[in-house]
Amino acid sequence: MKLLVEYSNKNDIDLSVDGVILALANYSVESVSFFELDEIEKIIEKDMCEVFVKINKNLMNEDIEEVSRILKRLDEIGVDGVFFYDLAILELKRELGLSIPLIWNQTHMVNNYETCNYYHSKGCKYALLGKEITLDEICEIIDKSDIDAMVEVVSKPSIAFSKRSLVTNYYSDLKKDPKKEIIVHEKVSDSDFIVLEDNNGTTFYLDKVTNGTSVIKKLYEVGCLYIIFREYGIDNFNELVSDTLEYIKGKCIDSNYVEKYKKLGDSTNFFFKKTIYKVK
Repeated sequence: MKLLVEYSNKNDIDLSVDGVILALANYSVESVSFFELDEIEKIIEKDMCEVFVKINKNLMNEDIEEVSRILKRLDEIGVDGVFFYDLAILELKRELGLSIPLIWNQTHMVNNYETCNYYHSKGCKYALLGKEITLDEICEIIDKSDIDAMVEVVSKPSIAFSKRSLVTNYYSDLKKDPKKEIIVHEKVSDSDFIVLEDNNGTTFYLDKVTNGTSVIKKLYEVGCLYIIFREYGIDNFNELVSDTLEYIKGKCIDSNYVEKYKKLGDSTNFFFKKTIYKVK
């Protein structure tokens, strides 16, 4: 098992970890720090850890030529993988004859082993499993799928994205100066959400840390290849990362680790909670 980290500040990333996730500027969403292609190249050239790149926004026809150029370059410099949402990426890999590893990253749709196997047959090496499935379902996918699974374990999870500039539009209607980040309270779930806008659109994050430190041992035991931590909104993040790397190296048997990180909160999101749809 390896730990992939997505940092919030592009100037403070730690390359001593197993791997980092870098969001490509103008072509990725649900991130707070973005990298130009030349910045990504310089990080890969250091050859200090694995480097994965996010290209996970819906692409327009006018994007295809530039994205093709970027994919060719990432393939040449040996990026360890590309997270993709738009199926154009999968098709471009085939058309261009690239060997670049792809991570199927269609959020809520990555939720069963049959579909994971289908995308594996089409050339995807990895799948970032959906955040809405249980630990048991994750283990079943790992057991019954040929694809290598990635699981987001610690984060303030993104739960929705819109291409529209929702925050700017809201303040425009009020004839007030716009903010780029606001907190909204959703009454039905009694939950707070962070609404964060950038030049690609608007992302909604749950304003509560998903603390999956207690499930790392189980994921290790069933052979999960990668777990993911995202820094945004988490205090003392570097200490958490350092402790987790040691925990994994020690085969996840140190109970003090889980006890220590109960301080992240008791929210385990959907790891132990099934999603049940009821017809009213």
